[in-house]
Amino acid sequence: MAHGEVLEFEEYVRTRQEALLRSARRLVPDPIDAQDLLQTALVRTYGRWDGIADKSLADAYLRRVMINTRTEWWRARKLEEVPTEQLPDASIDDGSEQRADRALLMDVLKVLAPKQRSVVVLRHWEQMSTEETAAALGMSAGTVKSTLHRALARLRQELEARNLDARALERDATRRAHGCDGREQERCAA
Repeated sequence: MAHGEVLEFEEYVRTRQEALLRSARRLVPDPIDAQDLLQTALVRTYGRWDGIADKSLADAYLRRVMINTRTEWWRARKLEEVPTEQLPDASIDDGSEQRADRALLMDVLKVLAPKQRSVVVLRHWEQMSTEETAAALGMSAGTVKSTLHRALARLRQELEARNLDARALERDATRRAHGCDGREQERCAA
């Protein structure tokens, strides 16, 4: 490539750079990737600049180079996937677990006295500070702390009791499924 052609290419890039960058941004969402795309396209075009007979079509040529480059990048990323013998378990979060947790929480909160429930809700659900909770409920910060301590201890006891009850129910259901009626302790102990 002759020196005059180099200057011609540099002049073209200076005058058309912003428009070409806008085109690159339409092809890839990330602005940094768009700059990389444009630079790659310019490097590839520079080597073939003297082959472009009608320089008024240089924008179209460069856009085609950007599209082809973007397609190459996309295909290269697709090939980075590694095939496996077994597909991973697809977990779909339908929110049922969150709803169950919320329902359990609402039910467990019923065992608290109204003052304790208010403190727990304001401190942990509304995420208020101790001072904000005290001001909202018209009590001292020390009272909020002690009430919260007792309320959380009560909630732990309730959850542990419910967990033990659930295990007992599960154990009884398993025994019934195996035909154990309580008289055959050796066979059903497991």
